[in-house]
Amino acid sequence: MFRFTRSERAHRRATEAVRRLPYWDSARGPMPDGTLRQAAGARLIAAPNQQVLIPVALRYGRADPLAVHIDFPSLVSPDGKDMTWSFARELLAQGLYEPAGVGDVYIWPCGPAYTIMEFRGNEGRAVAKFDTPVLRRFLLRSYALVERGGEEVQPALVERLAALLGEA
Repeated sequence: MFRFTRSERAHRRATEAVRRLPYWDSARGPMPDGTLRQAAGARLIAAPNQQVLIPVALRYGRADPLAVHIDFPSLVSPDGKDMTWSFARELLAQGLYEPAGVGDVYIWPCGPAYTIMEFRGNEGRAVAKFDTPVLRRFLLRSYALVERGGEEVQPALVERLAALLGEA
């Protein structure tokens, strides 16, 4: 699922790449393309007593209002390329307070300070620990961009889905 690179230089490059991303500025609002980006640190749990801190970017945008995205740097990817996990914004909201998830992503609180995310894929599974206040701040900022419950699914998508389900 994730590989762990011990290279300090690779870790510094990934950290700098995340720092160079344009981020939400409460004074200016979201990016011109309607995207919210926020830097965060994830602690990948490699073994029972081993955690590897890596920089990640949290993303949310008006173009895909139902989903949040977490961008992981190439230093933890099996193929050496940047990796993105996408899942429902509502899953994140629920997982901050109670265990939630189906399929590839599971989220649950770990005391008041941390939230655990488990990612499952063909290569296996990975578990990461996030600071809960960082995730809450990101979620609140996403609600400022698109109000909770105010996500609109584009009409073309609804039509295509109806056609797939034979309801057209």
